[in-house]
Amino acid sequence: MTITARPGAGRQAPPRSGPSATPRWWGDAGGVVAGTTLLVVTALWVSHGGLQSVTGGGPGAVSSIGRLVGLWASDLLLLQVLTMARIPMVERAFGQDKLARWHRWSGFTSFWMMIAHIVLITIGYAGTARTNPFAQLWTMIWNFPGMLLAAAGTVALIMVVVTSVRAARRRLRYESWHLLHLYAYLGAGLALPHQLWSGSDFVGSAWAATYWWTLWGAAAASVLLFRLGLPLLRNRRHQLVVDRVVTEGPGLTSVYLTGRDLDRLPARAGQFFQWRFLDGPGWTRSHPFSLSAAPDGGHLRITVKDSGDGSSRVASLKRGTRALVEGPYGKLTGESYHGGPVVLLACGIGITPLLSLLGELPYGQGDATLVYRARSEAEIAFRPELEWFAVQRGVTVKYLFGPRAADGSWLPSGHRDTDVDALRRLAPAIADAEVYLCGPDAWTEAAHSAARAAGVPAARLHTELFSW
Repeated sequence: MTITARPGAGRQAPPRSGPSATPRWWGDAGGVVAGTTLLVVTALWVSHGGLQSVTGGGPGAVSSIGRLVGLWASDLLLLQVLTMARIPMVERAFGQDKLARWHRWSGFTSFWMMIAHIVLITIGYAGTARTNPFAQLWTMIWNFPGMLLAAAGTVALIMVVVTSVRAARRRLRYESWHLLHLYAYLGAGLALPHQLWSGSDFVGSAWAATYWWTLWGAAAASVLLFRLGLPLLRNRRHQLVVDRVVTEGPGLTSVYLTGRDLDRLPARAGQFFQWRFLDGPGWTRSHPFSLSAAPDGGHLRITVKDSGDGSSRVASLKRGTRALVEGPYGKLTGESYHGGPVVLLACGIGITPLLSLLGELPYGQGDATLVYRARSEAEIAFRPELEWFAVQRGVTVKYLFGPRAADGSWLPSGHRDTDVDALRRLAPAIADAEVYLCGPDAWTEAAHSAARAAGVPAARLHTELFSW
């Protein structure tokens, strides 16, 4: 359904340019650095006789393989920390979606490598000592330097991994999961003494000690600087406070914020911040909310859906309430858009970053199409603004109502078209357009697949998943 526009209904500010585009070589450089760390670790293992031990066979070969697997596990664990250290250069190069996937992959991979390391080292040492592996493990934990700390770190990492499994994660509140996830830092920190005090690849090797201390130092410094230092600096500079709170629809609330020097805040439409509002107990728990209007240098706006995880408090915020932020994060921005057709596909609360993009992207009159998916007409938010965009900037807005048709489809039930045919009918210029998608994971993945099948190149397809 195409909307009927009503002039003067919008509240969006005129488009303004955001921060400069991210150099493409940043991403390539990051990948080279990550791969190089694993090569260096392997080279250090070879230089300390690891390969000779393997070819020699026997328990020594098992222990040597266990050492290599343990080194890889440690390296991946540090890379996992770095992917979520909120390093601005890394965030801008890859975006939160990709970093989150790599964080998850490196986390589970390093965990199972750590388990393999423990098993192989125990078997190898037990074979050399001709003793029971369980007795050997107990001996190592109690008698080897740093092993008690390493055992405690392993327990902390097991807890993080168990609570990160999708089935378990869905049962936890976001705040609880986030708090438990912080134990990964504790687990990584407790493993360091064990490696430096009893690891044969550390003891007596200045090169190995220098490399690992540098990598550990870089990870720790990144967390302290970018997860603590930079947010503290930005909050002190910008002094964000609530200006007003507006109900947009059932369970949907917008918060307008003002502050100092907001024109110096490096935020773009489509990005999100981690928000804390100093409105009473529970303010320490942060929540990721996207900008729902293009930054204009004087105000910020976020729109929050009441999901029962603390977000309901947003509707009761008072004017003047102080807000603390971390960010901006996310790569769902217009930095790669330089004109021509643009198609935006939104589902539910996923409309918020796309609405801000409508206010910032420099598309021509009639070049933009927004397809807005909702369960019912009552759930449509920002109708006056959408009508304003239709009149003032020629945006074609089309609604899709109803529950999802089936797993793997982005369409509502009762739709006779295939996913691809419907997309081509709703947005005829889809194959030549810059395409932005935002919504729940399953819906976004289905819409992404349909867009690719409709001929949209991967480089022109931008997504943001609304999940934790």
